[in-house]
Amino acid sequence: MIIGQEVGYTIRFEDCTSQDTIIKYMTDGMMLRECLLDADLTSYSVIMLDEAHERTIHTDVLFGLCKAAVKKRPELKLIVTSATLDAVKFSQYFFEAPIFTIPGRTFPVEILYTREPESDYLDAALITVMQIHLTEPPGDVLVFLTGQEEIDTACEILYERMKSLGSDVPELIILPVYSALPSEMQTRIFEQAPPGCRKVVIATNIAETSLTIDGIFYVVDPGFVKQKIYNPKTGMDALVVTPISQAAAKQRAGRAGRTGPGKCYRLYTERAYRDEMLPTPVPEIQRTNLALTLLQLKAMGINNLIDFDFMDPPPVEAMVMALEQLHSLSALDDEGLLTRLGRRMAEFPLEPNLAKVLIMSVHLGCSDEVLTIVSMLSVQNIFYRPKEKQELADQKKAKFHQAEGDHLTILAVYNSWKNHKFSQHWCYENFVQLRSLKRAQ
Repeated sequence: MIIGQEVGYTIRFEDCTSQDTIIKYMTDGMMLRECLLDADLTSYSVIMLDEAHERTIHTDVLFGLCKAAVKKRPELKLIVTSATLDAVKFSQYFFEAPIFTIPGRTFPVEILYTREPESDYLDAALITVMQIHLTEPPGDVLVFLTGQEEIDTACEILYERMKSLGSDVPELIILPVYSALPSEMQTRIFEQAPPGCRKVVIATNIAETSLTIDGIFYVVDPGFVKQKIYNPKTGMDALVVTPISQAAAKQRAGRAGRTGPGKCYRLYTERAYRDEMLPTPVPEIQRTNLALTLLQLKAMGINNLIDFDFMDPPPVEAMVMALEQLHSLSALDDEGLLTRLGRRMAEFPLEPNLAKVLIMSVHLGCSDEVLTIVSMLSVQNIFYRPKEKQELADQKKAKFHQAEGDHLTILAVYNSWKNHKFSQHWCYENFVQLRSLKRAQ
């Protein structure tokens, strides 16, 4: 079977399908883009929404759109799947749909809690890893932390502590994984540890569902995650460390039971799990900027947003703020209806402010430069700052600095890469993420 023929996929920046494609995998964001052109989803006879428990903003909007499509097209089959979702709630939302439970092929996982709450979960996690390495049978370890800085710090501390134990202790291979890490370093987590060694992978919540790492028998779960939360009063996003949900805790524990019986060390009390953690995560639609989502719904002809069939409606305050933002960008008129400019803005898979900048740049004769800036803003983590070479990385980054601001700085980065014929070596020398620049390209 050749990918792109009978079976293909569509992701942002890449479409690997053909006229022969029967089964198509795609992100929820790309599915939402298709709904802009065909709200009834007439190209499909079966739609399967996986990982529904994650409740991303795109998935939540798709729930409402797919529900409306099924009303119009009774022959359309909709399958919603997840390992941890509240099946009854979803069944009630989707016309009392039948629930099928398929037994998982996982091994038993022993859950261990702390007797008292941990005052320093990072230190507790590292102590737990060392105890596992020194006392438990062979098997790799997976540790969940909240972000890049925390993971880099943990790797450095753990390395020094293991080094202090001397050469008589079996080797512990310490591997970080987070989105900003270069691809070649991320792939090391899938390599098998040499005989007599143990591997510890220290990861963000990307390892809950997006990655499956063979050989993990032990999971260390401090019980926290970093989430983007939008404050409608200030109009700004903030990254906030918050407790995980019970559903996320189950997902994390399950990672220890993929290749054999395992153990999950929860660095919180059983009472905290039972009484303080939410059963499921707060849906993204209730904690994020809604401007792009409302613009897309308006472009689909859904003008009465209050009556849209959200599974969990977003806060009214956030909706009002988003509508005001769209009005200030001239995407909506005084009646709240989509303007001609707003319809053009909705065609771009960009936040409304970036879409308008791109459209207006044509009239100002700077579309090439603005297109590059918008592309660079649409990718994550342009610069890479390894712990052991931070000073050198900062010096290299300073070469691109533009006094007029960050936007011209990232334009200078891209243009320099372009002038060096899109060189991979240039990226390595300047601590710039090749993967990010290729996506922008």
